[in-house]
Amino acid sequence: MTVLLLFTAVCCAAPVSGALSTFVALSAGGQGDGGVADAGTAADIPDRMLAAYKKAAQRVGTYVPRCRGMRWPVLAGIAKVESNHAIGRSVAGNGDIRPKIYGVLLNGSGAGGNTTAFADTDGGKWDGTATGERAVGPFQFLPSTWEGVGKDASGDKKADPHNADDAALGAAVYLCGNGRDLAKQSQLKAAILQYNRSSEYVANVTGWIDQYTAAAKGPSLKDVSARVRTVIEAALAQKGVPYSWGGGNASGASYGICCTDSGKSGVNIKGFDCSGLALYAYAKVGVRLPRTAAAQAGVGRRIPAGLGKGVLKPGDLVFYAYAPGRDSTIYHVGIYVGGGQMVNAARPGTRVRLDAVDAMPGYAGGARLL
Repeated sequence: MTVLLLFTAVCCAAPVSGALSTFVALSAGGQGDGGVADAGTAADIPDRMLAAYKKAAQRVGTYVPRCRGMRWPVLAGIAKVESNHAIGRSVAGNGDIRPKIYGVLLNGSGAGGNTTAFADTDGGKWDGTATGERAVGPFQFLPSTWEGVGKDASGDKKADPHNADDAALGAAVYLCGNGRDLAKQSQLKAAILQYNRSSEYVANVTGWIDQYTAAAKGPSLKDVSARVRTVIEAALAQKGVPYSWGGGNASGASYGICCTDSGKSGVNIKGFDCSGLALYAYAKVGVRLPRTAAAQAGVGRRIPAGLGKGVLKPGDLVFYAYAPGRDSTIYHVGIYVGGGQMVNAARPGTRVRLDAVDAMPGYAGGARLL
C-alpha cells in the first residue's frame, strides 16, 4: 500500500502560492511527502523511520548471527513499497505509529490485488478484525508471519508491528532468514521474493534499494579546487542540523521565521532552510548570495536544465522549480557535491543531509559560482 500526498513543500522563505498551483497542474506524476517526488531517495524518508531502519540493520546480528549484508537501504526499499515509510501517519518518539496501518482484508475478493482468502490467526490482536487477515504496520506483516519474526526493539517488552523500531527489526530478521548474505544479489532477490513472490515487486524494491544506497554514500572531493572544497565541506559539516524555515545566514544556523503555506514555522528552530544553507556555505569563500533560492539562480553562470544533470560539477547550486523553465517559480536549491548527490536541507521536519539530485521534483538546472 503506497500513500501519496499532495505536493506542498517549499524550501526557502518566499511566497509561492500561485506557483504551487501552476506546478501541480503541469505535473504528470504523483508527488511524495513534503515535496519529494516518489522517485526520490533518502529525502523521502522521515527521520524517525530512517532511524528505525538504521537501528534494525545494526541489531539484526543479535537475532540472526549468520546474517550478512543487511543495510538500512534494504529495509528502506521494502518499507517504501509497502507503506511509503508510513508517511501521513504520526510516529512518536518511542516509534509507535498512529493511526495504525492496515492492508485490505485478504478474503479473496480481488480488492487490492488479493485473490486468496486467509483465515484469521490473531483474533484481531494486530489487524483489528477477527473476520480474516490483513497486513499490518509499515512493513505490512501478516499477523501469522509477525508471530514468528516479531521482536521488541523499542524496549517496552512488546513486539508490536505498529511500532517503527519493532517492525523494522522484525523485517530485518525475516529477510535474513537463517543466515543469508544480502550483499549477494541472488540471496537478496530470494529474500525479497520471500516477502512477495512477484518479479515485478522484486524489481521495484531493488530499484529503491539502489537509490537509497547511492544516497548513503559520501562524496569524493579529491579533484576539486580549494575554494569548492571549502564550500562543500562547510555544507557537509551541517549534516544533522535541523531544517528551519527562514533559518541560516552567513554566520551559520539561526532561528527562522513563520510560516510556510502549510503552517510550518522556524521561529523556535535553530537551523537552515535550503537557501540559508547555500548562503552560509558560499560565505566561507567570500561569495555573498541573496536570501532566496529564486534570487540565487541569478548569480554566477546559469546552467540550463536542458543540458542535463551530467554537466553539473561539485560546488554548483542545483535548482528546482514548480514550473521548470520559469525561474520565478524556483522553490528549492541544493549544493552539488558530485556523483549525482547534493547537500540538501529538504523541508520542515528533516535535517541537513546528502541526497541524490533526483530527490526533488522539478529540476531547473544549476548555477556555477566558482
